[in-house]
Amino acid sequence: MTGSPYAAKPWTALLNDAQGAPVAPVASLVHAVRRAAADTPERTALAYFDGRITYRALDELSDSVAGHLAARGLERGDRVAILLQNSPHFVLALLGAWKAGAIVVPVNPMYKSGEVTHVLKDGEVAALVCSDRAWDSYLRETAAGTPVRIVLTACELDLQTRNDARVLNFERLPQAADADDLIAVARRGHKAPADRAAVPSDIALISYTSGTSGAPKGATNTHGNIMYNAERQRTGLALPGTPVYFAMAPLFHITGMVAQLAGCLNSAGTLVLAYRFEAGVVLDAFAEHRPVYTVGPSTAFMALAAHPDVTRDHFSSFRMISSGGAPLPPALVEKFRAGFGPYIHNGYGLTECTAPCASVPPGLEAPVDPVSGTLAVGAPGPDTVVRIVDDQGEEVPFGEQGEILVRGPQVVPGYWRLPEATAETFPEGELRTGDIGFMDPQGWLYVVDRKKDMINASGFKVWPREVEDVLYTHPAVREAAVVGVPDGYRGETVKAYISLRPGADEDPAAFAAYCKERLAAYKYPRQVEILPDLPKTASGKILRRELRSRSGETQ
Repeated sequence: MTGSPYAAKPWTALLNDAQGAPVAPVASLVHAVRRAAADTPERTALAYFDGRITYRALDELSDSVAGHLAARGLERGDRVAILLQNSPHFVLALLGAWKAGAIVVPVNPMYKSGEVTHVLKDGEVAALVCSDRAWDSYLRETAAGTPVRIVLTACELDLQTRNDARVLNFERLPQAADADDLIAVARRGHKAPADRAAVPSDIALISYTSGTSGAPKGATNTHGNIMYNAERQRTGLALPGTPVYFAMAPLFHITGMVAQLAGCLNSAGTLVLAYRFEAGVVLDAFAEHRPVYTVGPSTAFMALAAHPDVTRDHFSSFRMISSGGAPLPPALVEKFRAGFGPYIHNGYGLTECTAPCASVPPGLEAPVDPVSGTLAVGAPGPDTVVRIVDDQGEEVPFGEQGEILVRGPQVVPGYWRLPEATAETFPEGELRTGDIGFMDPQGWLYVVDRKKDMINASGFKVWPREVEDVLYTHPAVREAAVVGVPDGYRGETVKAYISLRPGADEDPAAFAAYCKERLAAYKYPRQVEILPDLPKTASGKILRRELRSRSGETQ
């Protein structure tokens, strides 16, 4: 990169002294939790409705989980899959597995049997932690043909007494004979193995990609990857000394795992959990716990803003709100600030770079590119190098579009047991993201779209994000997604899928006309379909792949 303008890191001028200073992370999140348990044992680590777990209890309970796993024959480096929602059970299982020297495989609990089977077999998973309902309904049968030999089940009604029916609308099941209860195990007082402490280069997670672009691959996030980003967050966000985080993103997703769970516990803060995202439950938790930080996808903020009971006071305690996991339309940022006060700070990352590799620093606002209308996703950190290259791998000048490449301490070493995919995606350790974007001379990074999502309409390139950003300025639009669909004349044409705000009633043709007034003729959607909700990943990212499949089936 000799002579590269990107190697000069112009974005460092956007960072304050704390954000640009060197960091010295501890070896793992286990080390951070033990430090907090020693320094502030009675501080609340986890809040779950009306339940509270102190750092002392969190350390002791997870020790016991680790001791149980080791006694059941779990070896250092074995894999432990966790299929749970945002509850203390997830955190206990995670820390317990790490204390036992294991690698954790976080799995979306919304996955169906076939999806889980792929993960359990590909990761050669030895132990499984899941809800009692999932084990009883389908996971017992699913796990039967896999390497799983140890099972812990959990009932998320434990560790609280409020039983909020909006999310905890299920019954406790009798304990299965072929599984142990996680909380019972945690309360037995087992000692964690003394010889399995992690070092930064050890794999902490095998994080399977969401599968939006094919079969999920397991990114091998190390403890060092996780703690680098957690420490950057602790030193750079300027939050109070004992911050209260609200876990809006799912913990099994890399954003929730790193930017919420690891970031909070590394700061000896309090992590507020509410099982899963339900807008009314989330707003009640804001009012009760008064968090200072949260991160979530743009679709979550849209849902909160549309709730009939939302007020400005719900957001009055926040010192910082971040968005990640899904594109953030500029119109949403301004509508949200006008309605509720906080400015939503954009961010950009991938599973392969352990959540964020660029974000809008506190105190700054992301510029909007005047040509494309794209909102900047932020600035890289001081130890990160982002480059933009063309199809031949040559760097393009500032302002020109190309593929985004990332190198830094948060980039994973590769994919689990996929040497060819690793070599292709991480040449010489640099991540080829597959995202198209550009950087301005000040160092602000802009993400235009996924390379594979580009629409070719009569030979013209159409990036879905540009059309979606226009649609989000329409007052009736709640969610929007744009895909290319087959067209006999143009090859591909632009189709928009829209969900409406409460009370809105618009003819689909009106949205096409709205875009036609604001976009070049080849860009506006020739087809518009209104749906009650758009399909999403668990992290809130709209699944264009499913919409393309839907379009193909209805042509």
